Amino acid sequence: MLTASIIDSVVQWATTLIGDWGLAAVFFLMLLESACIPVPSEAIMPFAGFAVSEGHMTLLGITVAGVLGNLAGSWIAYAIGYYGGRPFVERWGKYVLLRPHHLATAQRWFDHYGAPVVFFGRMIPIVRTFISLPAGFGKMPFWKFTLFTLLGCIPWVFMLGYVGVKLGANWEKIRPYLHYADYAVVVVGVVFIVWAVLRWRRRRTEGGPGPADYGDEA
Repeated sequence: MLTASIIDSVVQWATTLIGDWGLAAVFFLMLLESACIPVPSEAIMPFAGFAVSEGHMTLLGITVAGVLGNLAGSWIAYAIGYYGGRPFVERWGKYVLLRPHHLATAQRWFDHYGAPVVFFGRMIPIVRTFISLPAGFGKMPFWKFTLFTLLGCIPWVFMLGYVGVKLGANWEKIRPYLHYADYAVVVVGVVFIVWAVLRWRRRRTEGGPGPADYGDEA
């Protein structure tokens, strides 16, 4: 984990950049986070939300910029994993402060859950930032990776921005506690998935149509 002084320096730089460049900075910073550069979304999006509360941007604008930034950064990490492979990442990742246990955690989740972890992993600490790499290692189909990434980024980015809007100038006070929100979003997502599966099984038992076959998992 990064030291507090490094984190504070990164946060200071990120918030200054957003203040100067607005939506372009939100896109760029969220791109860095998903490209495995240690820029915390827990600081980026709440500060962007604070800017919304001050009338400088809109919630829709920061959400779109944040989601697209995450998607673009994830494409970069996916391509590095796809074409470079794990040995390349392990050799050069240290230069962007990627630690072996972070990569191992993301790899373990991907190996255990497969392609769906690209969706719900976007709301889990560490996994969220690095999951694109094992997806690339495993040659996950690009269209599926893109879809799952996009859908997984939306609730997390929107929630952080909305929290920033509601807290206004107090956004930084809750930054150390925002990692608990990761788990809350995961719980909601799991409950929804379980509900959908049970509903489908009940319909199937009653003779209703099942879901279409969308292809084999990567």
